[in-house]
Amino acid sequence: MTSTRYLEIADALSAELSDAAPGTRVASENEIAARFGVGRAASRAALQELERRLVVRRVQGVGTFLNRRIDYRISERMPPSWHSTVAAAGAEPRAIVKSVDRVPMPCDVAERLDRAPGDAVHRVIREFYIDELLACRVHEWIPVAEVSELDLALHVVDSLDVVLRQMGRVEPVRAWCRVSLDAPTPEVARVLGMEPGLLAWQVDSLSRDATSGRPVMCSTSWTRVDAVRIVVEMDNFEENNA
Repeated sequence: MTSTRYLEIADALSAELSDAAPGTRVASENEIAARFGVGRAASRAALQELERRLVVRRVQGVGTFLNRRIDYRISERMPPSWHSTVAAAGAEPRAIVKSVDRVPMPCDVAERLDRAPGDAVHRVIREFYIDELLACRVHEWIPVAEVSELDLALHVVDSLDVVLRQMGRVEPVRAWCRVSLDAPTPEVARVLGMEPGLLAWQVDSLSRDATSGRPVMCSTSWTRVDAVRIVVEMDNFEENNA
């Protein structure tokens, strides 16, 4: 077997998958090895090559799936909503609420939300999917004073942006954001099915009410790099260069 055989296999698989739907399960290492008459090392290298090209996404303990990487746009002009942002990119969003707890506000969260430490706050943990593939884990903090029955609302409507608008009577707009590429915590890596050592997008964000200007939500999220490309848009560029 030539040293480039795995590349030939990767090219063949990539061509076959070009018309398949995102999320389609890809053949296993054993199946690829048997089909192309190669050893496990070559079939593994072919899948790793497709992963490097972002054609497939490998999820530990689950399998390998056809990938579609989307642009996730962060802008003052777009609502701070996973659903609307993913849908605008042409993909199918879904959210699962893992927990909603009322807790005393930690000092760092209180500082970001301009509240007193110890005030009641909703701590929300959610997992976000793109085209039925798990892509993101997010921790969100919303003062109880904004929406008292948030736990009940999120079991009916899985868009936090919609809940804040309809029940909290606020219009959330992104006021501050920090994007970094970093290693997630072991727990987050495990939840996202990432191999140890892989990096993820970490996004820290603060949203305010468009009318009153008061902070209504802050969050920290970790997103698989093979799921999205973070695009930060500076909306005042044209104004500053007119």
